[in-house]
Amino acid sequence: MQGRDKAPIFLIMETRKTTTMLAKTKQPSARRSSMRDEDSLYAAVVARDKSMDGTFVYSVATTGVYCRPSCPSRHARRENMAFHASGAAAQAAGFRACKRCKPDAPSLEAEHARLVANACRLIEEAEEPPTLDALAADVGLSPYHFHRVFKSITGVTPKAYAIAHRQKRVRDNLKRSTSVTEAIHDAGFNSSGRFYANAGEVLGMTPTTFRAGGKDMQLRFAIGKSSLGAVLVAASSKGIAAILLGDDPEKLVHDLEVRFPKSELIGSDREFEEVVARTIALIEAPGARFDLPLDVRGTAFQHRVWQALREIPAGTTVSYAELAERIGLPKAIRAVAAACAANRLAVAIPCHRVVRNDGALSGYRWGVERKRKLLAREARS
Repeated sequence: MQGRDKAPIFLIMETRKTTTMLAKTKQPSARRSSMRDEDSLYAAVVARDKSMDGTFVYSVATTGVYCRPSCPSRHARRENMAFHASGAAAQAAGFRACKRCKPDAPSLEAEHARLVANACRLIEEAEEPPTLDALAADVGLSPYHFHRVFKSITGVTPKAYAIAHRQKRVRDNLKRSTSVTEAIHDAGFNSSGRFYANAGEVLGMTPTTFRAGGKDMQLRFAIGKSSLGAVLVAASSKGIAAILLGDDPEKLVHDLEVRFPKSELIGSDREFEEVVARTIALIEAPGARFDLPLDVRGTAFQHRVWQALREIPAGTTVSYAELAERIGLPKAIRAVAAACAANRLAVAIPCHRVVRNDGALSGYRWGVERKRKLLAREARS
């Protein structure tokens, strides 16, 4: 019985030999994969890549500390570094947290985002726009530093954000208040005169007209034909308010009616036909100069994106990520794409010059094929 319970010696030796051979066969591949992973982590440390903060930490054998990838301290020699999935893992290996970059605390960017979010709430909840000094004191930063941090994250200054928020409140209040004056004061404006002075830029019309859904506001419009299909051009007294492209003229008119449900739509006259002709000429040669006045309506952020679009040279393209970088908000890629999609002035505000990161054409409000043709025309000019 005792002999039958024991496995033959040669079988045990053969099993160990086979296991050892399998382990030796797998080790080179695993080692190469590990080396590749560590190379990418080391590259993030060398670049002090803030986007990698929170994904791993690295320790330094000579100092006994572990740091976040973006730590500003002088880089250690590569052979003295080790990488860990978390601060807890580094502590278990016997390392302590760096006092300079504080790897276990929230990143500086995350902390700044939290402070700015708090400041935005203070602005939105205040009856009177808070001063820069008051906002800075509430979040614990100096006024100068707070101003820079706020603008780097939101793309606008605290004052511009407060103005944009009050304008939004006015637009919302005008739709439900019993009077224009009540809507203006409820939005935080002490003086109706101060609001009326800029009402044209904020609403594109007088407050009374806006409250009536554009009633009594005249929009001249006409539909022309271009090589890209039908073109609807509409203009207020300020300038061109819409340039819409499509295949069905009736759908373009319906789109205009939805946007200005109570406006008086006036058919074109000979004078306006010249505006339409110049607009169609722009579509046929999108790189040409276009100096007709525009009636551009949107939020402060949208205006920032649209201005950046107009600064892209004809014949060139940028990605949504590059456009976000240009307005100083590299992480606002989706918001930038949404602002492009909200553009109502085809070609005049050239959102067709924005492509995907790999250079491929992405969605275009008026059709990807039209976008392709516009870019091709600009490339030839």
